[in-house]
Amino acid sequence: MNRKLIIGTRGSVLAMWQANFVKDRLQEIGIEAELKVIKTQGDIIQHLRLDKLEGKGFFTKELEEELLNGTIDLAVHSHKDLPTINPPGLIIAAVSEREDPSELLIIHKDCVDIKKRLSLKHNATVGTSSNRRKAQISALRPDLEFDDLRGNLQTRMQKLRDEQYDAIVLAKAGISRIEMDISDFHVEEIPPVEIIPAPAQGVLAIQIREVDKELFAALQPLNNNEVATTIAVERLVLNKFDAGCHAPLGCYCRKSGDEYEAWASIADTSEDFPDRVYLRDADPNRLAERIFSKYAKDRKLPQSVFISREVDENSYFARAMAKHNISIEGRSLIKIFPIINKLDPFILKHVDWIIFSSKNGIEHFFNLEPRLSKKTKIGVIGRGSEEVLRKYDRVADFSGDSEGINMDEIAKKFAELANGGTVLIPRAKESLETIQKALSPETKIINIPVYETVLEEDVDPSNAEVLVFTSPSNVEAYFADNLLEPGQKVICIGRSTGAKFDEMNVPYTLPYSPDEIGLSEAVFGLDY
Repeated sequence: MNRKLIIGTRGSVLAMWQANFVKDRLQEIGIEAELKVIKTQGDIIQHLRLDKLEGKGFFTKELEEELLNGTIDLAVHSHKDLPTINPPGLIIAAVSEREDPSELLIIHKDCVDIKKRLSLKHNATVGTSSNRRKAQISALRPDLEFDDLRGNLQTRMQKLRDEQYDAIVLAKAGISRIEMDISDFHVEEIPPVEIIPAPAQGVLAIQIREVDKELFAALQPLNNNEVATTIAVERLVLNKFDAGCHAPLGCYCRKSGDEYEAWASIADTSEDFPDRVYLRDADPNRLAERIFSKYAKDRKLPQSVFISREVDENSYFARAMAKHNISIEGRSLIKIFPIINKLDPFILKHVDWIIFSSKNGIEHFFNLEPRLSKKTKIGVIGRGSEEVLRKYDRVADFSGDSEGINMDEIAKKFAELANGGTVLIPRAKESLETIQKALSPETKIINIPVYETVLEEDVDPSNAEVLVFTSPSNVEAYFADNLLEPGQKVICIGRSTGAKFDEMNVPYTLPYSPDEIGLSEAVFGLDY
């Protein structure tokens, strides 16, 4: 390409970084370019909430107009800001690799309470103008208050430093790209499977005129096909709901092995409890349609759910079910007993890692009042265990929540950190040793059974439409005396629990994660 290109961009530090990133990539393939800064409606109007601005494309419309007028050759956008349908005459020619789409909760250090979920004190005020973030964070922490937050990254951080908020929420992608120093705050990184991001969050879009075939061809080395496939699912979901980028809708898709997996979170308003769903499919083209069908107004949901553990009426799962008037019958089918009453302080002194594979393991271990070395790190298998750990003033140094219920992958990730050291594993008297098997021969493993389970006898059956089993022992206790009723559906927490149903040749659903969010997603995702 012989001509020098003009790249249209907004003028913020982040937007300029993004435009220069594309400019540098173009230079690598022999194409010269210069930048032209263009102000958008979203930049100019700072006193209104984003959902109060008219129309869609608050941060993109003016760039698109200049593209159509021919005053620029391409525009670089944060893909999440773009409407799902291009204006006539414009196309997306390329998308970048995806920056981590996690959210960052940036907290004043005097507002930190690690016993609370997200490490934020009770009744704290959080700055964000995103209805999607408000709805999902409120579902996790109903006590929090929200105030709107506008401006570029520097402005938002200054408002936090000026103590207008106790904490603010920002996309990790933007902070990472401009390498902003936020070390004077406590930072909670919230993965995209916990707070589901905006469609295409963390991705850059390069937009051009549709007739510019030469430029389209020249830009293809910059296009990431795998990212294009996954965000196409996310943006099609956004399109099907006819929602703008500031609607309380989140969608995240990624490839996992030979399949694609997708999460969606949708609420009517920022104050509404969101409905979440998790689905897998070998064909990404089917995923958006399947997600959309789960939110049909006339779709059938179960009226009752049994779960083999006690359920707090204020828990996430209870509130998710209550929204749809689904009754919960919660009762444990096992009894749990401690089997040791003292820990050897000499052993604890030399431990590098403690890894917990269950909530019961955490509770029974810390009930022994262990005195841990400051160097000792703690790992958990997922979000549910992490929340229990917080009750003991501890934050996990490793969490397997990004791997869902895949214990083999969780064990492998943990082994990468712990191999070669001394690892203490508080566990049930009889438990699988998936983590132990993943650790290297050089690793010193200390197994400490801290509790045992005893099955209840003469367990009464449940007439609930959905049965949720939380462990293999609960399955054994229930089916010692009972059978499934016709039409009852089964959800299993963990593959070892599911294996019990494999033995009985009974179909079941595995949630992505073994916590209450995962259970809620599984119930909402059932087919009827």
